[in-house]
Amino acid sequence: MFIGHFAVGLGAKSLTPKVSLGTLFLSVQLVDLMWPTLLLLGVEHVKIAPGITAVTPLDFVHYPVTHSLLMVLVWGSLFGLVYWSIKKDTRTAIILGSLVLSHWLLDLIVHRPDLPLYPGGDARLGFGLWNSWAGTIITESLLFVAGLYYYLKTTKAKDRIGTYAFWGLAAFMAVTYVANLMGPPPPDETTIAWAGHTQWLLVIWAYWLDRHREAV
Repeated sequence: MFIGHFAVGLGAKSLTPKVSLGTLFLSVQLVDLMWPTLLLLGVEHVKIAPGITAVTPLDFVHYPVTHSLLMVLVWGSLFGLVYWSIKKDTRTAIILGSLVLSHWLLDLIVHRPDLPLYPGGDARLGFGLWNSWAGTIITESLLFVAGLYYYLKTTKAKDRIGTYAFWGLAAFMAVTYVANLMGPPPPDETTIAWAGHTQWLLVIWAYWLDRHREAV
Protein backbone atom coordinates (compact mmCIF):
# COMPACT_ATOMS: atom_id res chain seq x y z
CA MET A 1 0.00 0.00 0.00
CA PHE A 2 1.57 3.25 -1.20
CA ILE A 3 -0.65 5.56 -3.23
CA GLY A 4 -3.64 4.17 -1.31
CA HIS A 5 -2.44 5.84 1.89
CA PHE A 6 -1.80 9.13 0.13
CA ALA A 7 -5.21 8.81 -1.53
CA VAL A 8 -6.84 8.88 1.90
CA GLY A 9 -4.93 12.08 2.66
CA LEU A 10 -6.10 13.65 -0.60
CA GLY A 11 -9.70 12.66 0.04
CA ALA A 12 -9.60 13.87 3.64
CA LYS A 13 -9.20 17.42 2.34
CA SER A 14 -12.97 17.38 1.80
CA LEU A 15 -13.43 16.82 5.56
CA THR A 16 -10.81 19.34 6.64
CA PRO A 17 -10.54 22.00 3.90
CA LYS A 18 -8.52 24.37 6.10
CA VAL A 19 -5.84 21.79 6.89
CA SER A 20 -2.84 21.70 4.56
CA LEU A 21 -2.45 18.68 2.34
CA GLY A 22 1.03 18.35 3.82
CA THR A 23 -0.43 17.80 7.27
CA LEU A 24 -2.90 15.27 5.87
CA PHE A 25 -0.06 13.39 4.15
CA LEU A 26 1.92 13.52 7.37
CA SER A 27 -0.93 11.93 9.31
CA VAL A 28 -1.75 9.10 6.90
CA GLN A 29 1.93 8.19 6.43
CA LEU A 30 3.20 8.95 9.93
CA VAL A 31 4.12 5.37 10.82
CA ASP A 32 5.78 4.75 7.44
CA LEU A 33 7.75 7.97 7.88
CA MET A 34 9.05 6.77 11.24
CA TRP A 35 9.70 3.20 10.09
CA PRO A 36 12.81 3.86 7.92
CA THR A 37 14.56 5.61 10.79
CA LEU A 38 13.88 2.68 13.10
CA LEU A 39 15.25 0.35 10.42
CA LEU A 40 18.51 2.30 10.33
CA LEU A 41 18.68 2.24 14.13
CA GLY A 42 18.14 -1.52 14.20
CA VAL A 43 14.96 -1.23 16.27
CA GLU A 44 12.76 -2.76 13.57
CA HIS A 45 13.64 -5.21 10.81
CA VAL A 46 12.61 -6.30 7.34
CA LYS A 47 13.92 -9.09 5.14
CA ILE A 48 14.00 -9.32 1.37
CA ALA A 49 12.16 -12.47 0.32
CA PRO A 50 11.26 -12.45 -3.39
CA GLY A 51 8.01 -14.31 -4.02
CA ILE A 52 6.68 -13.96 -0.50
CA THR A 53 3.72 -12.11 -2.05
CA ALA A 54 2.76 -11.31 -5.62
CA VAL A 55 3.32 -7.59 -5.09
CA THR A 56 6.18 -6.97 -2.66
CA PRO A 57 9.31 -8.96 -1.86
CA LEU A 58 9.48 -7.55 1.66
CA ASP A 59 9.02 -9.71 4.73
CA PHE A 60 8.15 -7.41 7.63
CA VAL A 61 9.56 -9.54 10.40
CA HIS A 62 9.62 -7.04 13.28
CA TYR A 63 7.96 -3.60 13.41
CA PRO A 64 5.89 -3.37 16.61
CA VAL A 65 6.79 0.25 17.38
CA THR A 66 5.39 1.63 14.15
CA HIS A 67 2.91 -1.00 12.96
CA SER A 68 1.31 -2.70 15.93
CA LEU A 69 -2.32 -1.70 16.41
CA LEU A 70 -1.70 -0.49 19.95
CA MET A 71 1.20 1.77 18.99
CA VAL A 72 -0.62 3.14 15.94
CA LEU A 73 -3.43 4.14 18.30
CA VAL A 74 -0.83 5.82 20.50
CA TRP A 75 0.76 7.67 17.58
CA GLY A 76 -2.66 8.74 16.31
CA SER A 77 -3.66 10.03 19.73
CA LEU A 78 -0.40 11.95 20.06
CA PHE A 79 -0.74 13.43 16.58
CA GLY A 80 -4.27 14.59 17.29
CA LEU A 81 -3.25 15.93 20.71
CA VAL A 82 -0.38 17.96 19.27
CA TYR A 83 -2.68 19.45 16.63
CA TRP A 84 -5.32 20.25 19.26
CA SER A 85 -2.75 21.91 21.53
CA ILE A 86 -1.81 24.24 18.66
CA LYS A 87 -5.18 24.88 16.99
CA LYS A 88 -7.70 24.06 19.75
CA ASP A 89 -9.85 22.38 17.08
CA THR A 90 -11.22 19.17 18.56
CA ARG A 91 -13.05 17.94 15.45
CA THR A 92 -10.01 18.27 13.19
CA ALA A 93 -7.72 16.77 15.82
CA ILE A 94 -9.94 13.67 15.97
CA ILE A 95 -9.98 13.40 12.17
CA LEU A 96 -6.19 13.64 11.98
CA GLY A 97 -5.77 11.04 14.69
CA SER A 98 -8.16 8.78 12.78
CA LEU A 99 -6.13 9.27 9.61
CA VAL A 100 -3.08 7.91 11.42
CA LEU A 101 -5.14 4.84 12.33
CA SER A 102 -6.34 4.52 8.72
CA HIS A 103 -2.81 3.52 7.77
CA TRP A 104 -3.00 0.35 9.88
CA LEU A 105 -6.48 -0.47 8.61
CA LEU A 106 -5.39 -0.23 4.96
CA ASP A 107 -2.27 -2.26 5.73
CA LEU A 108 -4.50 -4.87 7.34
CA ILE A 109 -6.23 -5.35 3.98
CA VAL A 110 -3.10 -5.83 1.88
CA HIS A 111 -0.47 -7.34 4.19
CA ARG A 112 0.04 -11.02 4.77
CA PRO A 113 -0.49 -11.90 8.47
CA ASP A 114 2.44 -9.89 9.85
CA LEU A 115 0.78 -6.94 11.62
CA PRO A 116 1.08 -7.27 15.43
CA LEU A 117 -1.67 -6.19 17.78
CA TYR A 118 0.79 -4.89 20.38
CA PRO A 119 4.54 -5.00 21.03
CA GLY A 120 5.57 -8.40 22.31
CA GLY A 121 2.36 -10.11 21.25
CA ASP A 122 2.34 -13.26 19.14
CA ALA A 123 -0.86 -12.61 17.17
CA ARG A 124 -0.37 -11.35 13.62
CA LEU A 125 -3.10 -10.08 11.30
CA GLY A 126 -3.36 -9.41 7.57
CA PHE A 127 -5.94 -10.28 4.92
CA GLY A 128 -3.31 -10.80 2.22
CA LEU A 129 -4.52 -8.76 -0.76
CA TRP A 130 -0.87 -8.54 -1.80
CA ASN A 131 -1.20 -12.18 -2.86
CA SER A 132 -3.26 -10.86 -5.78
CA TRP A 133 -1.36 -8.57 -8.13
CA ALA A 134 -4.51 -7.54 -10.01
CA GLY A 135 -6.56 -7.07 -6.84
CA THR A 136 -3.90 -4.83 -5.32
CA ILE A 137 -3.55 -2.66 -8.43
CA ILE A 138 -7.30 -2.24 -8.84
CA THR A 139 -7.87 -1.41 -5.18
CA GLU A 140 -5.09 1.15 -4.91
CA SER A 141 -5.89 2.72 -8.27
CA LEU A 142 -9.54 3.20 -7.34
CA LEU A 143 -8.52 4.73 -4.01
CA PHE A 144 -6.08 7.06 -5.77
CA VAL A 145 -8.62 8.22 -8.34
CA ALA A 146 -11.19 8.83 -5.60
CA GLY A 147 -8.66 10.79 -3.54
CA LEU A 148 -7.74 12.98 -6.50
CA TYR A 149 -11.42 13.56 -7.27
CA TYR A 150 -12.31 14.71 -3.76
CA TYR A 151 -9.24 16.91 -3.49
CA LEU A 152 -10.06 18.61 -6.80
CA LYS A 153 -13.69 18.93 -5.76
CA THR A 154 -12.67 20.66 -2.54
CA THR A 155 -9.93 22.98 -3.84
CA LYS A 156 -9.10 25.15 -6.81
CA ALA A 157 -5.80 26.56 -8.02
CA LYS A 158 -4.92 30.14 -7.09
CA ASP A 159 -2.26 30.31 -9.79
CA ARG A 160 -0.43 28.16 -12.33
CA ILE A 161 1.71 26.59 -9.65
CA GLY A 162 -1.44 25.31 -7.98
CA THR A 163 -2.37 23.51 -11.18
CA TYR A 164 0.99 22.22 -12.36
CA ALA A 165 2.25 21.25 -8.91
CA PHE A 166 -0.90 19.23 -8.27
CA TRP A 167 -0.78 17.27 -11.51
CA GLY A 168 2.97 16.91 -11.18
CA LEU A 169 2.53 15.37 -7.74
CA ALA A 170 -0.20 13.02 -9.00
CA ALA A 171 1.96 11.92 -11.93
CA PHE A 172 5.04 11.48 -9.75
CA MET A 173 3.20 9.27 -7.27
CA ALA A 174 1.68 7.18 -10.06
CA VAL A 175 5.03 6.69 -11.80
CA THR A 176 6.74 5.85 -8.50
CA TYR A 177 4.06 3.30 -7.75
CA VAL A 178 4.48 1.58 -11.11
CA ALA A 179 8.28 1.65 -10.77
CA ASN A 180 8.05 -0.02 -7.35
CA LEU A 181 5.84 -2.74 -8.79
CA MET A 182 7.95 -3.39 -11.85
CA GLY A 183 11.43 -2.82 -10.46
CA PRO A 184 13.83 -5.41 -9.03
CA PRO A 185 13.89 -6.19 -5.30
CA PRO A 186 16.02 -3.81 -3.21
CA PRO A 187 19.52 -5.09 -2.45
CA ASP A 188 19.43 -4.75 1.33
CA GLU A 189 17.62 -3.37 4.37
CA THR A 190 19.68 -0.17 4.45
CA THR A 191 18.66 0.70 0.89
CA ILE A 192 15.02 0.20 1.85
CA ALA A 193 15.43 2.55 4.80
CA TRP A 194 17.05 5.34 2.81
CA ALA A 195 14.50 5.00 0.02
CA GLY A 196 11.71 5.17 2.61
CA HIS A 197 12.97 8.54 3.80
CA THR A 198 12.26 10.03 0.37
CA GLN A 199 8.57 10.02 1.29
CA TRP A 200 9.28 13.22 3.21
CA LEU A 201 9.66 14.90 -0.19
CA LEU A 202 5.99 14.15 -0.91
CA VAL A 203 4.99 15.76 2.40
CA ILE A 204 7.04 18.87 1.60
CA TRP A 205 5.66 18.94 -1.95
CA ALA A 206 2.11 18.75 -0.55
CA TYR A 207 2.71 21.70 1.80
CA TRP A 208 4.07 23.77 -1.09
CA LEU A 209 1.29 22.74 -3.44
CA ASP A 210 -1.47 23.46 -0.97
CA ARG A 211 -0.26 27.05 -0.49
CA HIS A 212 -1.12 27.62 -4.15
CA ARG A 213 -4.66 26.25 -3.88
CA GLU A 214 -7.71 27.36 -1.90
CA ALA A 215 -10.82 25.70 -0.61
CA VAL A 216 -13.86 25.97 -2.84
